[in-house]
Amino acid sequence: MLNFIDFLTAKVSSLIRQGAMSRMSDKEFLEKEIARWKNSPQRIMQIKGHLYYDNEHDVLKRKRTMIGEGGKLQTVDNLPNNRLIDNQYAKMVNQKANYLLGQPFVVKGDNTGYVELLKEVFNKRFMKTLKNGGKAALNGGISWLHPYYTDSGELLFRLFPSYEILPFWKDSEHTILDFAVRLYLVTGYEGTTPKIFEKVEVYDLTGIHKFILDGDVLIPDVSTEEESFECTYVTVTDDKGEVIGLNWEKIPLIPLKYNEEEIPLLKRVKSLQDGINVMLSDFENNMQEDSRNTILVLKNYDGQDLGEFRRNLATFGAVKIRCSGDTNGGVETLEITVNAENYKVILEIFKKALIENAMGYDAKDDRLSGNPNQMNIQSMYSDIDLDANDMETELQAAFEEIIWFVNVHFANTGQGDFDGEKVDVIFNRDMLINKTEAIENCAKSTGILSDETVVEQHPWIDDPKEEMERLKRQKEEEQAEFEQQQGYNPFQQTGKAGNQPGKSPPKKEGDPGESEEV
Repeated sequence: MLNFIDFLTAKVSSLIRQGAMSRMSDKEFLEKEIARWKNSPQRIMQIKGHLYYDNEHDVLKRKRTMIGEGGKLQTVDNLPNNRLIDNQYAKMVNQKANYLLGQPFVVKGDNTGYVELLKEVFNKRFMKTLKNGGKAALNGGISWLHPYYTDSGELLFRLFPSYEILPFWKDSEHTILDFAVRLYLVTGYEGTTPKIFEKVEVYDLTGIHKFILDGDVLIPDVSTEEESFECTYVTVTDDKGEVIGLNWEKIPLIPLKYNEEEIPLLKRVKSLQDGINVMLSDFENNMQEDSRNTILVLKNYDGQDLGEFRRNLATFGAVKIRCSGDTNGGVETLEITVNAENYKVILEIFKKALIENAMGYDAKDDRLSGNPNQMNIQSMYSDIDLDANDMETELQAAFEEIIWFVNVHFANTGQGDFDGEKVDVIFNRDMLINKTEAIENCAKSTGILSDETVVEQHPWIDDPKEEMERLKRQKEEEQAEFEQQQGYNPFQQTGKAGNQPGKSPPKKEGDPGESEEV
């Protein structure tokens, strides 16, 4: 929850915005807000999160320096300058996204017809988009889903990264959008010269307003003759063939938050990731530097300068040494050994600290050695599980918005009015388990818990409902086979002991219809 200071800050910002808009046009207000946001620390960190995930780290821009005159650092170009990357950050992002979103989520509700319709929308394509949205949220603190219609009338969801969207919220809790600005780059031509254009789209309840950002000035985008710089979210064709524009009753941008504060994961671990890269790069540099590992001591060198000495040594493998009187020339060496163990210890400390600060887990943890029990496994997953709880809370709120748009789609396409229908979205966390122990627990629970509950907890089962249907069919087939083997005939009277199948039982004296022989 936001504290009182955050609330006051948001309130004051809202008042300032309202006051500014009363003194300037909407266009001028947007121009100033975009200019302020483009190079803000928040957006820079969002961009860096995505760059670091793609192996574009700060170490790639690193330069070798030395202490020069006056104690100042000077850049040098004649020393090894390795720029090595061990991307533990990307590993944490993938680990968290796969832990929470790697397995398909389950939709449950009392209205089975409604649930089946939702499953058609939440197909494999949507699950892939959601998983990518989770990664983008980890990299940028937040990502955005945009519902849209294809030319064939299919409802799909497009993903926008955090650094493309400037949201304007109605409330300090960042739950209701007032409007939003999308800034993205496209490659085009100015005449015959390639040029990168900054395009701006403003999303509000009246539709999408398209601009080109020229410096800090917004210019209506009329680059395409087919579309206006102002358009609606949805277009339909009526019975007369006329195209009608329609808009959503909500801003069609759904936030997927990593946490309530919208803080990227990189902000927690950037210094540690940079430290790992620097340690690896320095180790490689030291292994390649003769000047660090071996110091040459020259006596009566027959040359002009040290540069000539190094060139002769590299070219001919030998140098000329001058003897002067009683003084003999020569070359002596002082060896400096690089202690690889020190680098190893430091790297292990950095990696362990990065995992802990990222709230991930170490797959090489000692607790997984041998045959670990489930308690050891759960202990190893405790940090990532806590972090996943926060992310799942935000995703559950996002699904309320997603389902709202889906319900409107169902109503508009005549598939039914499901407003007010309750459904649960259940995320299946991809946790390592001791399958042998889990199977034994399921077997011991038979007769205590319902068969369906036992099946749901079995590690081999992906679809409990389908498995229950299989079990039912299997029992019916086994029963039919048994009855066939026993010669069962439902229209035949069952005989008593000693009677042969297919024969009527002997009649007793006094039975109806029986006549006594004379």
